[in-house]
Amino acid sequence: MQQASGFRSQVAIVVGGTTGMGNAVVRQLVAAGCKTHVLDIHETTDAAFHHCDIRDHSQVQSCIAEIVARDGRIDLLFIAAGVHHFATLEDTSLADFERVMSVNVNGTFHVLKEVLPVMRAQQYGNIVLMGSDQAFVGKARSAVYGMSKAAVAQLTKSLAVDYTKHNIRINCICPGTIETPMIRSVVERIGSALGLHRTAVDESMRTAQLVQRFGTPEEIGKAVMFLLSDDCRFMTGSLISVDGGFVCQ
Repeated sequence: MQQASGFRSQVAIVVGGTTGMGNAVVRQLVAAGCKTHVLDIHETTDAAFHHCDIRDHSQVQSCIAEIVARDGRIDLLFIAAGVHHFATLEDTSLADFERVMSVNVNGTFHVLKEVLPVMRAQQYGNIVLMGSDQAFVGKARSAVYGMSKAAVAQLTKSLAVDYTKHNIRINCICPGTIETPMIRSVVERIGSALGLHRTAVDESMRTAQLVQRFGTPEEIGKAVMFLLSDDCRFMTGSLISVDGGFVCQ
């Protein structure tokens, strides 16, 4: 891992940094001495907070402009914001489809649209996007969510082709089942949809990977910190599984 001094002079943005995996990265960046900004719709006291709904491009523009005006640069970006959806395609309403895509795909595009020119001008940047184990495998009743994460995975590869020449690295973290507030709501929705008690759903999800437990936000955070560091300068366009061995089965 890069030493704290390696992050201390850098400016980072974490999108969706109030809870879960995003917040784990925020706390680790702050502990390493990085000047850290959080874009989210829910407030946090862990770092400089900017209220931003990334579905709205104008809000993203304003927040990124404010950060650049304040700190002069953006070195690191982690886009952790995302929403889940559990349903077959036929049971997915148009509103559900738009909700998932507007955050997971459109929101990611909006942030990158504003941050990439800043990094290109300074000829330096490290970006980590939020993928999923569903960038590699299909899961039942997850067509739209899986599609959104596959889009992010492909975006990672294409951006790497376009921006490596500008000294900007783009990688994608692909978590498995992680103990976050989102997974609690997912367990409830799956149980309701399948008529199962949440403890049965929880147990099934825990034992689905080789490591017989959920991952922790801190474990994902450490992997993201490595990707954001200059210790992996030969990595770009990579999809990194951190999933307890789920997709290798």
